[in-house]
Amino acid sequence: MNLFSIIILAILIGDYLLGVVVDVLNVKHLKTDLPAAFSGYYDEEKYRKSQEYLKENTRFGLITDSITTPAVIIFILLGGFNWVDQVAGTLNWGPIATGLVFAGILLFGSQILGFPFSVYSTFVIEEKYGFNKTTPKTFVLDMLKGWLLAIIIGIPVFSAVLWFFERTGPMAWFYCWGALTVIQIFLMFIAPVVIMPIFNKFVPLEDGELKGAIEDYAKKQGFKMKGVFSMDGSKRSTKSNAFFTGFGRFRRIVLFDTLISKHTTEELVSILAHEMGHYKKKHILKSIIISILSTGLMFYILSIFMNNPALFRAFQMDHISIYASLFFFGFLYAPIEMILSIFGNMLSRRHEYEADAWAVRTYRRPQSMIAALKKLSVDNLSNLTPHPLKVFLSYSHPPVLERIRAIQGFKGGTR
Repeated sequence: MNLFSIIILAILIGDYLLGVVVDVLNVKHLKTDLPAAFSGYYDEEKYRKSQEYLKENTRFGLITDSITTPAVIIFILLGGFNWVDQVAGTLNWGPIATGLVFAGILLFGSQILGFPFSVYSTFVIEEKYGFNKTTPKTFVLDMLKGWLLAIIIGIPVFSAVLWFFERTGPMAWFYCWGALTVIQIFLMFIAPVVIMPIFNKFVPLEDGELKGAIEDYAKKQGFKMKGVFSMDGSKRSTKSNAFFTGFGRFRRIVLFDTLISKHTTEELVSILAHEMGHYKKKHILKSIIISILSTGLMFYILSIFMNNPALFRAFQMDHISIYASLFFFGFLYAPIEMILSIFGNMLSRRHEYEADAWAVRTYRRPQSMIAALKKLSVDNLSNLTPHPLKVFLSYSHPPVLERIRAIQGFKGGTR
């Protein structure tokens, strides 16, 4: 065991222990008394149910982590990565093809390990609390479609990264960064019309009060879009959501069918005004730029650790390879990724407040926005009182009570 072994084990164990502490604090922070702001939205039984939902998901998450983390550690210590490399190497297909086989075996093994947990979460926990609408057929088809997309997209991307590091020397990290940036932007454009319809059906919203109100608001804000669509989210879950997708005049507004059935027209327009605020305040562009810069940082640091003999000894490897370097670097990069995600979540929470303010200022119906947030929280059994450390580490959105207080304190709305 060398220094890299100690560092990697410390990262894995430290991440696990931090997760345990944060989850325990989060559960203990639950308030038995219903917040006054939700009076009339939650009854006593449903509020208790929301807390039980959090507790059960937390317990299940801890059990999952308590199995997967030791499994990964044992796999490393027993030379599991070296065994996979030996299996991949027996084919004698060259470094890129061997790397694809190596990655395929590891990713498939990870999927198999996580499969029972995913099944239990979907068909036991989500079913118990009235959320699950996924049939076994849909579950299996989603998994197969995910694998197919991983093959279609993942193989060319992974092959390109291996080729650049094999052939282009010290500047390989820069070429990889540029290539991946182009691919990411391309996928953002084609996702709404090619990838997303693989999993869900998108139907243009019928003419009527809701569509008219949305289009009228969008026109007043000078917001060009391709159309307003309803998505069949109800075939998997009763949970609700709404989002924008696409760029420029190809932008689409998408509403879950579950959202449409549970909210008034003014509430739905308020939700969409919030999403539109993200575009108007350039939050989407900022997030894309930050993501691109983070990817560049990751590739640069990766280039420093590429083919490091001490790192390979930590994983009991007989042979050094570029494809294995990519996987091993992921363990070392985890703390940096966590730090970046904390700052990313801080920025995201700030953006949510700004989008709320935009919605209230332009649509001028703060009470509709507040009602929509309350209904979404109740329908999704959201935790109304998360622990501050949980929020700091992993919340991309501010807690709902804080958002409501901010909206109530905003002076730009009228109704």
